[in-house]
Amino acid sequence: MQGRVLIVAGSDSGGGAGIQADIKTVTALNGYAMTAITALTAQNTQGVFGIHEVPPDFIRQQMRLVLEDIGADCIKTGMLHKTAVIETVCEALAAYAPKTPLVVDPVMVSQSGHRLLDPAAMDALKRDLIVRATVLTPNLPEAELLTGCTIRDIDDMRHVGHMLLTLGPAAVLMKGGHMDGETVIDLLVTEQETLAMEAPRIDTGSNHGTGCTLASALAVGLAQGLALRAAVERARAYVREALRTAPHYGTGSGPLNHAHTVRDFAAQP
Repeated sequence: MQGRVLIVAGSDSGGGAGIQADIKTVTALNGYAMTAITALTAQNTQGVFGIHEVPPDFIRQQMRLVLEDIGADCIKTGMLHKTAVIETVCEALAAYAPKTPLVVDPVMVSQSGHRLLDPAAMDALKRDLIVRATVLTPNLPEAELLTGCTIRDIDDMRHVGHMLLTLGPAAVLMKGGHMDGETVIDLLVTEQETLAMEAPRIDTGSNHGTGCTLASALAVGLAQGLALRAAVERARAYVREALRTAPHYGTGSGPLNHAHTVRDFAAQP
C-alpha cells in the first residue's frame, strides 16, 4: 500500500459515486484512503432524493485530526455544497496541508440533474478553492458554468481550458465525455502544453460516478509520486476498464466496476 489520499466530499448511499467510489478507487489502486465527509446523500441509480448537511466545524475537525495524525500525500475534493463548507475546507487546507497536492473535482450537478452546489457558492469555489488546485477536473457542463462559455467542439474545449487556468490551478483536465461522437477526447491543459487524450466511447448505461472515480484515481497517482501525465493516463485507463466491466446494477445509471484490479481471493484454495 502506497500513497495517502484524503478525500473531502459527500457520501453516496448507492455506492456508485462520492466518498464510496473514492475509497474503492484509491484502494483498488493500492493507495490508502481517508475521508472528511461534507454531506450525506440519499440516492440510488435513479437519482438523489435527499441531502443531509454536515456542520462545517465537524468537517474541519475531520480534516484536522486526519492530517495531524496520519498526514496525506494528496487531497481530493468533491461535493462542497455551500459557501461556508468551501471556506472551511480552504481554511483547513491552509492550516494543516498548505503544500499538499490538491485535486479539485468541481461537483455541481448530479448525473440525474440534482443540483449539488448552491449557486451562491460559485464565487467561493473559484476564489478560494480552485486557485489552490494542482489539478482541476471539470466535465464540460461544469467548465461551462465556471466560465460562462458554451463548448461545442475541441477548439472550444481548448479555449475554455486555458480560461480555467487563469483561475489559478496548475493544470486543468477537461473531461470530454459529454461531447457527442464515437471518440471521447479529454484535454490536459497546462501553461506549457495542451495534450489531447483520445479513446473509443464505451456504450454503457453504467456510468454513475465516473467523475469522482477519475479524480480519485488521479489523486492516488499523484500521491504515489507519478508525474502528472502518467497519473492522468493511468486514471483514464482505470476508469475505462471500470466502465467496460461494469456490473449493471440498478435500474438507472449504474455503478462502475471499481474492483477490476482486485484479485479474487475467494477463489483461492
